[in-house]
Amino acid sequence: MLKIVFGDVENSIYHPPTYFDNTYEDEWITDPRSVEMIKDIDKSDVIGSRVIDSPVLGSISVKELSGGVKTLLLMLFDDSGKIFNASACGDNCAKWIYEISKHKDLTIALHHIMDFSSCEEFSAYIINTDKQVGSYKEYLDEAFRIEER
Repeated sequence: MLKIVFGDVENSIYHPPTYFDNTYEDEWITDPRSVEMIKDIDKSDVIGSRVIDSPVLGSISVKELSGGVKTLLLMLFDDSGKIFNASACGDNCAKWIYEISKHKDLTIALHHIMDFSSCEEFSAYIINTDKQVGSYKEYLDEAFRIEER
């Protein structure tokens, strides 16, 4: 289930890429879901747990992945209970955030209204208003009611 809080929240990581650089584990990178995310978001191929082949930059380290991919990998693998700032991701990560939430309870912080329109079906719990939404339109309606973003 996806839970969204708009604005700052206790126990959150505002800049997930820095947190990722200091906490990720090599096996996260070669997991099939990670390989797919890296290919989709960064258009890069995983060569091994420490080498990524970027069509723009050539061979890069894991620390040179985009902030969006790093944040997604934290959402997928980090079990610390931290809440990650999903606004560190582009809207191209929205479908992946929702996909992760189908397999585990996921709470994210947002500082903008993320575009989840690419999700065929969408539901989420909005923490700020204590409301369950069952569609992208309901999400938008609820998000526009919240002043703190």
